[in-house]
Amino acid sequence: MSDASTEPQGPETVEHAHDPEVLHLAAKVFDLARHGDTDTVAAYVDAGVPANLTNDKGDSLVMLAAYHGHAATVEALLQRGADADRPNDRGQTPLAGAVFKGEDEIVKALIAHGADPSAGTPSAIETARMFEKTELLTLFGAQ
Repeated sequence: MSDASTEPQGPETVEHAHDPEVLHLAAKVFDLARHGDTDTVAAYVDAGVPANLTNDKGDSLVMLAAYHGHAATVEALLQRGADADRPNDRGQTPLAGAVFKGEDEIVKALIAHGADPSAGTPSAIETARMFEKTELLTLFGAQ
């Protein structure tokens, strides 16, 4: 009888999430989203990087692209299944971030992909009220 197993055992089973190469790749993709390199971000997601990848603060690729004003990158991620409402670790959503930054094109893209203006803390509605953005309150149905 043999004790041979087909399952890997011992130190050669490395948890990929802590692999330095994986962490380096993730950091690169986050930077690409921040800088609005839409084609490259889309190619990485198409190649298997999760559309809802988050950093150590819970910021998703959509959050980073939205906050830094990259509408095309936001749209590409949303088309690839990214969650328009995914909050970060502080409860902030991409929609509220886009309202805060005055990124109306991104606000419209997020709404078109089902973002909830009442989600998050503060919500996009609360943020729009705070900055007296009546046109966005109308868009959100929260006059």
